Formats: sequence, C-alpha cells, structure tokens
Amino acid sequence: MRKYAGLAGFAVFFAVLLSMLSSDAALGQVAPVVKDIEVRGLRRIEADAVRSHISQKVGAPLSTEAVSRDIKDIYAMGYFDDVRVEVEAFEGGVRLVYVVKEKPSIRRVTIFGNKEIEKSKLSERLTVTPGSLADVVLIQQNADALRAVYEEQGYPLTVVVPVLKRVQEGADTLTFYIIEGPRVKIDDISIEGNKEISGFTLKRAMKTSEYCWLYSWITKGGRYEKTRLHNDLGRIEDVYHNKGFVEAAVSEPKLRLSEDKRQMDITIPVAEGQQFRVSSISFQGNTVFTDAELREKVVSEPGKVVSKKTLSQDVAALTELYGTRGYALAAVFPDLAVHEKERTADVIFRISEGDQYRVGRIEIRGNVKTMDKVIRREIRLKEGEIFNGEKLKRSLQRLKNLNFFEEVKLNPRPHAKTKTLDLEVNVKERATGFLNMGAGYSSVDRLIGTVDFTQANLGGRGQYIKIKAELGSRSDFYEVSFREPWLFDRPVSLDASLYNSNREFTDFDKEATGFSLGLGRSFWEYWHAGALYRIEEATISHIDEDASSLIREQEGTRLTSSISPSILRDTRDNYIDPHEGTRFGVSTDFAGLGGENKFFKVNLEGNVVLPVTRRSALSLKARYGYGTGIFGEKLPLFERYRVGGIYTVRGVRDVGPRDDRGDYIGGLQRLIFNVDYVFPLLSSFGLKGGVFFDAGTAYDSKIDFRYSTGAGIRWISPIGPLRLEYAVNLDRRAGEDSAKWEFAIGTFF
Repeated sequence: MRKYAGLAGFAVFFAVLLSMLSSDAALGQVAPVVKDIEVRGLRRIEADAVRSHISQKVGAPLSTEAVSRDIKDIYAMGYFDDVRVEVEAFEGGVRLVYVVKEKPSIRRVTIFGNKEIEKSKLSERLTVTPGSLADVVLIQQNADALRAVYEEQGYPLTVVVPVLKRVQEGADTLTFYIIEGPRVKIDDISIEGNKEISGFTLKRAMKTSEYCWLYSWITKGGRYEKTRLHNDLGRIEDVYHNKGFVEAAVSEPKLRLSEDKRQMDITIPVAEGQQFRVSSISFQGNTVFTDAELREKVVSEPGKVVSKKTLSQDVAALTELYGTRGYALAAVFPDLAVHEKERTADVIFRISEGDQYRVGRIEIRGNVKTMDKVIRREIRLKEGEIFNGEKLKRSLQRLKNLNFFEEVKLNPRPHAKTKTLDLEVNVKERATGFLNMGAGYSSVDRLIGTVDFTQANLGGRGQYIKIKAELGSRSDFYEVSFREPWLFDRPVSLDASLYNSNREFTDFDKEATGFSLGLGRSFWEYWHAGALYRIEEATISHIDEDASSLIREQEGTRLTSSISPSILRDTRDNYIDPHEGTRFGVSTDFAGLGGENKFFKVNLEGNVVLPVTRRSALSLKARYGYGTGIFGEKLPLFERYRVGGIYTVRGVRDVGPRDDRGDYIGGLQRLIFNVDYVFPLLSSFGLKGGVFFDAGTAYDSKIDFRYSTGAGIRWISPIGPLRLEYAVNLDRRAGEDSAKWEFAIGTFF
C-alpha cells in the first residue's frame, strides 16, 4: 500500500486545489501564485535534499503537473513511506506544503534459528546494519543473501523470514528467522535428449557435480546451488555451440527430492538441433584493412563447424588488429546467415571501425613507495602518439613482471571530442622487503642456519639488494648482491655480487671468495644482451690420500678470471608464472684472462609455454651445456656440470660420471628435458597443481639419461613462488631412493 501513498496524497491536494480554482474562476482568475514552499515531517533527512527534487517554483503559478512530478520524485528517493501535498492560503496566493513521513530506521539486526552455520559467517553477507532505513527491498535482498549462504553449504531448502518490529516511533528492530532444512546431496545428474554429444562430455562442462564420499568433502562438490546450476545450463549450451549446434537449447532442469529430502536427482533436458558448418566468411564496414588482411587474423574457415568459441577468438583478434592502428573503440559483431537445408551458415563480421585515437595523459595512481618513473618507464605507450592496443597489453605484462604490485590495472578513458585516450595506471603495492631466518638439518650439511635479507624495490627506485648468510656444521656461505635495472635512467642493467664460501666435502675442503660485475642492455622489446665478469680465488685443501687424481690436480689456490657474454629473447607473459610465450638464450663463459683456470663453456636453453586452457599451461623446456679446458688445462672440477634435483631432474641426485672411488664429479656436458603441466587448484589463494616428466644427464662422451615423473603444488606466496613436488625415480639405481620430496623458492618452470 505504501507504493500508492504519494498518489493518494496528490488526490487530496488536487481536490483542494480544484475547489480553490473554481472559486477563483468566478472572479476571472486562473491559477494562484505560489508564495511559499515548505517541507514538513522531516526528522533525519535534510530539507535541502527534498527541495532539490521540487520543480514547482515560488512566484510561479501553481502547476498540477509540476506538483504531481514532485511527489513521484520525492517518493522515489527511497526515504519515505508517504508523500502528500497540502495547499494553504498565504499572502494573496498559496503556500505549498510537502508533508512526508520518513521510513523508520533499524535499531538492531539479529539472526535467529541458525545452527549449521555460524552467525559470524552469516553476518558477513549482511549489508543492512543498525542505522539503515527499513527499506523492504533492501531487507529482502539481505534475506536472499543469507539463503544463498545456506545454499552454498548444501542446504537449499532453508527458509529465511525477515521480521520488522516497531519498538518506538521511527525505530524498528529487524530479525532474520532461519528455518534450516536438511543438507541435500546430489545423487544423480542426467542429460535428457542428447544424442550427438555424450552425457559425460556435457557433465564435465558443469560446475555442479554428483556427490562422492571419497572427495566431495574436500572439493565441496555434490551440493545444489541454484545460481551455479543456472550458469551450468549456459555452459552446456556453449559445448553445443562450440561444436556447430547453433540452434541447441537447454531447458530448465527438473529437480526430484528423495522422501527424506536429503538426496536430489537433477535431469537437464536439451534440444540439440542440427550441426552447421561454415559456408563462407565475409566482412562489412571495413575501410582501414582489406578483406585479405582481416582474413589472415580469422581462425574460422569454410568447411569447419561453426564454433562460438572460435568466433569469439576471431572477434578478439580483429579488435586487437584495429587497436594496433589506434582504433581503440572499434567493435566487431559476428553474424550468422543459416541455411537450414544445407546445414551451413555464412559468417559475416560486421565492423564498426570508429575513430583513430591518440594517447592523451598518462596518470599513475596508488604508488606510495614506488617512484613514478619506475612505473612510467615500463609503459610502452607515449603521450601524443597513436594508440596501440598491443603496446597497452605489453605494458601490463611488464608492470606485472616487476613483481612490486599486488594488483595492476590499466584503464583507458577515451574522449570523443578530442579523439584522445587518457591512460589511468592504478597499482596496489605489495611488500618487497623480506627478512627470513631459519634453521635445519640434513645428512650432508648437518645443522645449518640461514639469515636472508632481500629488498626488491630499494627506495622505490626498482633496485634489488640481497644480503645472505648460511652457517652450518660443514659449510658457510656469505653473499651480498645488488642490481640496478635502469642505469642512468637508460635500459642498461648493472649487476654486482660479492661472496665467500667454505665447505667440507668427503675428500677435501674448499674455500672460495669471488666478485662479479655485469652490464646488460634490453633492445627490440623482448631481447636482452649482456656480459658478466667474474673473478674468484678458490683453495682446495685437506685432500684425502686416496682421493681421485682429478681432485688432487686441483689442490692449492687457483684463480679464475672469466667473462660471460649472453643473449636472450623472452616473450613470456609472466616471468614467475607464465601462461604463454617463449624463452631462448645462449651464454658462454671464457676463463683465461689471467689466473690458473682456463676453460670455455657454452650453454643453450629453450622454453616454450603453451596455453592449454584459460588458466592452465604446458611448459616444454630443453637445456644443453658443453665445457672444456683450453690452453692445455682441464675443465676445473667445480665447473663440470652437475645434474639432479628440483631444477634439473627431480627425484634423482648426482646424475653423471664418477671417479674411480665412485665419488660424483659431474660431466663435461649436460642435456636436460622438462615437461610441466600446471593448472589452478585454488585461484583465490594463488595455489596451483602440476604434473611433470624429466629426462636428463651429465656426461663426458656417453649419454645415459635418467628419468623421473611426479606431481606437486605451487603457491604464489608473499615471499615468492613456492614449489613442493613429489618426484618418482623411474630408473632407480643401487643406493637411490624410489621417490623424493623436492622443495624450492623460485619460478614455476
């Protein structure tokens, strides 16, 4: 009845006004002049807020149309249960009085009757709070939100009843009474009417699943959720539409409860229709690009089945193509002209090209610590140049690869009048400095403690510094390293490192002190070239009498002075967790610029990351290394290749040549292959799963591959990517474990 209260008020006003006008008409007058406007009945709402919705003006003749509109507008504010107008004689004219009745406010909100779900969890979904107006629509939305919580937990029969109780004038209490139903498990899901596509395939596309006692308690599957099931109907339709069944339709599901209302069967009717193939492809509205240029970007082609997914990819590809020429608002609409008899369809891409835009202002927001220039230098677009969608995408990748931000958003804001597009860069900074301390024990190093301080964004300038110390019963390691990615604000990197290590091996002790200095430069967007100079003094001492000749030859103090040029091309979209792209690199190591150690090494690497689904990826990686002594010297023991462990062949240790005593010495060459498939587990927590296969070896001349396989989890944690993997040794040798757990902090591939 509240909905019509304002109209009833207007009817009273109109009757009074009519009587006034009828008496004035006898005197030859028309409408009375409004001398004053007043608002009555307000308690919490400001009068100016109401007056802003009043169109009737003081000094103007009274207008029934204006007053009628005012009543509706004031009521539409949502603050009042009733709005009416009264007319009073005033100073030779009339006073217009808008009389309102405010909705009561809610003094207290309570939840009653919940047993299966904690009140705190339910309260998180409530948007109505003490002080809110007692708005019927808002209250019902909150009741629906509480019911949705129960539905998500498997209680779809739960009823939520909101009750308002007046405690004093203008104040109500709100109680949500909950009548909990039993937990319902989905016993069976069946597809009805499918012939061309199996029920198994269609059910795989659904998020709703049947209950399984073995794993549903972990995955929370087997629960009925109305919204999820509704979305599943669209997913089933997508399966058909992606396989050419363009007329396929999915009807509302049939739900059947068991007698005790604890189990549910779901039947989903489908009407498949006929499968259609593409007969022709054409374009309309294109002037910037020719049909031939557009056709190169399109995957759909005559003879293939009509696929909604493929058409969406085609639309994205064509839109991106226009974006490279500055047509930021270009739109592509795919149309189908279906030929029922031939079961074919003409695909017509209707293109609205729009105007060419230039880059306007680039504004950076959200950076508290990071300097503007650190962000701006990663943005490939420049103010004033023609907009390019590919450069926008690349800018987002580069900003994310800094790993300084939890969130990066690039928001283009076009201005039609000036044909410019402002770019708003919004970032949310993350912690980039870490102090890690820990202790552990291993059969090799015994007791070991670590202290590690890392700052990846020193002073907000994008510089990297690391100070690390490891102290153990058999080994010590100290390191200080620094990196400047943009030396003198140019794309030139500077790397420096100073380290000292002491380690007791089985047959000898080694102490080494070294320093390295490197320079590099980025070019052609995805390329990087550099050179690293390293000088190291190493002392081999306390050699056992029965140690191998290779070890004895290294006795004493030897100096290594080497230079290592390298070149790399990396197109991966994300360096830590890539979804697509490639990485290929070549590096060499030449030692002979003074010192006793003289050798040459070359390393090749290749990594191809292929997207399998929108969130999963397949990584194929290969590495080869070759080393040899030069100028009559042998390759030093610690420059030989060592294979085994989480970064090479997981689950296997010390792969390759051994000396006469059976001690591991590594090889002159190495060859490693890794295949990883990574998929999401809990996306909201950055948790992923992975399966892998490794093959690799270190060797002098004879290749003897070792193989392993396994699975693991990868987590993008606040301190970096963590990998925990269980590796099975497929080629177990004497003295080796059949399987191992591997753990590391670093990239996923």
